[in-house]
Amino acid sequence: MYDVAVIIVNYNTSEYTLKCLDALEQHTTHSVNFQVIVVDNASQNTEYQLLAREFPKKKNYTLHRSDLNTGFGGGNMLGVPYAKASYLLFLNNDAFLLNDALSILKNYMDQHPTVGVSTAQNFDDDHQFVPSFDHNKGFRRLLLGRGFLESTNPKKYPRRKEEYVHPINVDWVNGAFMFFRRDAFEKVGGFDTNIFLYFEEMDICQRLKNAGFTTVLVPAAKILHVQGVSIGKSKEINKEAYLSYLHVIKKNYGYLKYIFIKLYLALVFLLKPKKWYLLITVLWTDFSRSMKYKQTITTYEG
Repeated sequence: MYDVAVIIVNYNTSEYTLKCLDALEQHTTHSVNFQVIVVDNASQNTEYQLLAREFPKKKNYTLHRSDLNTGFGGGNMLGVPYAKASYLLFLNNDAFLLNDALSILKNYMDQHPTVGVSTAQNFDDDHQFVPSFDHNKGFRRLLLGRGFLESTNPKKYPRRKEEYVHPINVDWVNGAFMFFRRDAFEKVGGFDTNIFLYFEEMDICQRLKNAGFTTVLVPAAKILHVQGVSIGKSKEINKEAYLSYLHVIKKNYGYLKYIFIKLYLALVFLLKPKKWYLLITVLWTDFSRSMKYKQTITTYEG
């Protein structure tokens, strides 16, 4: 039995995955007994071959290949059955440890049994501080904005752009680094695999809250996160983000709030011609349009 199982999803970014593994080895002390599970999410053959060729040949490292791109939550859930540990760290392959984050978070969560998930303080690739958590994106936040909420109720809405010294409770944490108590993760059923990309963090942290667990930023643990490498940007991905967001709202916050948010977004997008391509997504929210249902089984060579 390991202390921590580190689960990493690779999709056509094998060089980043290998750098991520190097940083993990470099910064993790022998005080933590950990295993690494990498799931290749139907990458191109050349990308997978690079990863397989350079993958560490160690008994606590395993590489698994999916023939279908199952998205962020789905890819991570493919790795869970191989995990033999008390804690699960879901680590983006574009996120690199800057210190012994595994030891820091394991020790913190050992001492705080009501914490379901924690995260490290994020820095960008210039080593500049960036926010590591967010507030639930409900109607109030959409209408008033983060700044207003943070200034009027800082206890409930701590300032995202402040660099903290001590741990703080938050609504949800950045999906690049999510350190779960295994029992809590299993109690809420893990990631919602209906979601292909985005808002998995908001969803699962809300479900943890409903189950009596808290979500915490532990700033003593630190990572460097190269923003956007693991996903990229496009109109299709933006549409996917709103599909996921509205699914999470409807699922966790009720039908009335879901309808209000849909109408609000439609009005906002009507006033912004560059956003018109999102109107169909928010007005006729239909998961059959998800990228999840546009994936095809990959045929591997060799």
